[in-house]
This record gives sequence, structure tokens and C-alpha cells, in this order.
Amino acid sequence: MPAYDDLMAFQRITEALSAVAGRTGWDQETVMPRGSAPQRAEEMAALEEVLHARRTDPRLGDWLREAHAADEVADANLRELRRSYERNQKVPARLAAEIARVTSLAQGQWAEARASEDAAAFRPVLAEVVRLRREEAAHLGGNGDPYDALMQDYEPGGSAAEMAAMFDAMRPRLVALRERALAGEPAPKLSGHFPKDDQLALAAEIAEAFGYDFQRGRIDLAVHPFSSGSGIDVRITTRVDESDPFNCLYSTIHEVGHACYEQGVVADHLLTPIGRGVSMGVHESQSRSYENQMGRSEAFCHWLYGRMRDRFGDIGVASERDFYRAVNAVHHGYIRTEADELQYNLHVMLRFDLERALIRGALEVDDLEGAWNDRFQADFGVSVDKPSNGFMQDVHWSVGLMGYFPTYSLGNLYAGCLMAGVRRDVPDLDAALAKGDPSAATGWLNTQLQQYGALRSPVETIRHATGEAPSAEPLLTYLEQKFGDLYP
Repeated sequence: MPAYDDLMAFQRITEALSAVAGRTGWDQETVMPRGSAPQRAEEMAALEEVLHARRTDPRLGDWLREAHAADEVADANLRELRRSYERNQKVPARLAAEIARVTSLAQGQWAEARASEDAAAFRPVLAEVVRLRREEAAHLGGNGDPYDALMQDYEPGGSAAEMAAMFDAMRPRLVALRERALAGEPAPKLSGHFPKDDQLALAAEIAEAFGYDFQRGRIDLAVHPFSSGSGIDVRITTRVDESDPFNCLYSTIHEVGHACYEQGVVADHLLTPIGRGVSMGVHESQSRSYENQMGRSEAFCHWLYGRMRDRFGDIGVASERDFYRAVNAVHHGYIRTEADELQYNLHVMLRFDLERALIRGALEVDDLEGAWNDRFQADFGVSVDKPSNGFMQDVHWSVGLMGYFPTYSLGNLYAGCLMAGVRRDVPDLDAALAKGDPSAATGWLNTQLQQYGALRSPVETIRHATGEAPSAEPLLTYLEQKFGDLYP
């Protein structure tokens, strides 16, 4: 198989360079001096030019025509490489480099504008990002839906029409549950002071319990928590609010879910096209399984309540049950990443509709803040008080991740399917979680899904793991049972 061998040797270098670019992005969001942003933008553009040249190298086309798959792994590698090659061939090198340069600058400008609540300072660079992504979509999508073209970067095979249908099916039951919860007895709240170092120490303990390997990773602080890397270098970030430890602890568990997917891929797949998570929807299924269905379960909350009291003393909550209710409180709030499980998907639906309109040209950046505020008032019954609680709260648009947001809800749907499989096969899971031990569930996820990386398509990944086609029903049933108990 000389053509296949030559192709994979070439691709191994491309994968390594892509990992270097990813690490450069991690550095920018964690420890890079703010004044270094202009130079970093040029560096990111230069890396993207090199990567784009490799991803469109004419030899790839020759090798792909000549190569034959000897097994399932080779077939999957060829599938991913063909998709990447055909896609990258449509995007001019100039445009790929410009997107990298502008989004590198925009991330820092977003962070500064968000901190100062200066929407006017952010709008020009956001308009430039949107312009570039519209241009990219036009190259990629032909006469199709431009939003579908961008979605393929994050959920191969997905479409905006499928996402819209999924949201339409989920919304009535989510809204009904939310109204029931908001009409019920308010959940208790934590009180006290929760020092940064103690939060980070407990977050590290929890990360290790969920299987994060600190020999191949690390935790740092960032404005917006994220996971970065693959294989044997997978890093996560979190954030700390000394009045709200849940922000740090559950952001950490969430990012550990992403990181364990990457750390869990078998070594033979590393630095190959299938040596990473297959899609952001499947990736999100891991983080939401870890964070919500395990981390916010009543059993795990019983263990965490004890550890919180050991670490912080009196936390203002008098019992394990009240702590569980506090962790899962349904409440009005602006921030997606801090939203309860019922309202989280409603936040995603808002973003999906707005960014789809942006890419289609039905909404312009100058009108985005007003459109956001009107929609938020309609969906949540609350007026947005400042840009950082509104359209500027997420990093995604500043770095050009249009088409990404719907994968968050798709990940919740997939998580519902996966955790139904876990509970079917691990009947004593709650007893283990009550001891702070999620290893039976995380081990199941690794065995059934994580180790394979991108061997299968997203839908087939879930089907292989669970034995059933993906459906929203397991998620909605789980939510109705959980919040029906919390808000009788």
C-alpha cells in the first residue's frame, strides 16, 4: 500500500503542525502577554498558510486516488482525508490565512471590550469576522445553505434544517418543565467565601476522580473555559469566582469530559486523521455526561457536599438534599455556561437562530445586540442589562466559530442516549458516585466510544456505543424525571 503509506506519512506532519497551532491558541488565551496580540496574529496567519498549503497539496489528490483501504481504520482515515481535502480545495489560501489573522486579533479585542462593556469597540472586528466567514461559506457551499457549509467544520453531515427540527421538538417540553420549576419553591443558595486556591485544589481532585491524566495535561485559568489538544498533551482551563464555587467546579468537570475523550483515543490513532473526537456534538456529549448526568446527580452531590464542607467549612446549606437542589437550581440568568439543564438548550436555540441569520445575511452585526436583547426578553422574560450578559458573553463569534453553537444541544441529546446505556449496563452506578467514584461510567464511555476517536461518523459513533439510533427521548425523559423530583 505505497500510496496509503505515503499519504499517512505526509499527514502525520500536518497533524503535528496543527497541534502546534492549537497550542499557540492555548497560549494566547492563558498566559500570552496582552501586548503580544498583533504579533501572535501574524504568527497564527503564517501557520495557517503552511497548513492550508499542506491540506491542498496536489500530491494528496494523487495519493487519495491511488490508495486502497486494507481495514476499517484505513477506510476511516481515507474518509476523513478526502473530506478535508475536498473542503480545503474550495477555500483560497489568502482567505484561510486572513481568517486566522483576524480571529486571533478579535479574541483579544473581545476580551477587552467585554471587560469594559464596550460593545461599540467590538462591533467592527466582529463585522470583519462575519464578513470573512460569509465569504468562506460562499466558497464552500455553492448554492446550498451557507450555514450548513460552516456546520461541517463542527458536525460533519449535520444540517441547519435538522437542528431546527430537533429544537422544535425539544422546546415545548423544556419550556413546560422550566415553568413548573420556576413556579416551585426556590432552591437554597450557597453562601460564604470560597478562596481561589481552595477551589482550584478541589477542582483538581475532582478532575482526577473523573479520569483526567495530569501527566498528560494541566489546568489553567481563562476568561472562557475550554479544552485544547489531543493525545498525550490535552490541556483544560477553568475560571474562579470566590463567591460562586460551582462556576469553577462544574466548568472543570465539563472540560474534563472533553479532555478525557481526547486522552482516551488509542495510541495507534494519534497524529492520524481519526486520532481525535469525531465531532463537536459527540465531544459535547462527553462533557455534558460528565458535568450534568454524573456531576450534578444526587449521588455525586452527596459526596461533593462532604468535600465542600471539608474544604470550606459552613457553606450555607444544611443538608445533602439541599445541596443537590442548590447545584440544580432553576433560576433566571443571563449566562449560558451557568444555566441550569432546563434552560441551557434555550440559550443555544437563541444563538443558533441569530448566527444563522448573520451568515445568511438576514441580520447585520450593527443590529445584533438589539436582536439578541429582544429575543432574550421574549425567551426568558428578562431584560439584558449589559453587553457581557448579552451578545458579548461568549468567545465563539469573536474567533469565528459560526456553526458551532447547535452542537451543544446535539451533545446534550447524545449524552441522554449514552447515559441511558451506562445506566443499563452499570446498575450500581449511583452507589459508586455517592463515594465520589465515576470510574465505572467513564470507563464505559471510554470502552464504547472514546477509544475509537473518529473511526465512525457521529451518528454511527452513538449507535455503536448504545446499540440504538440517536433520539431526543432519553434526554427529555431524564430531565422530566430529575426536575419532576426536584420541583414536585
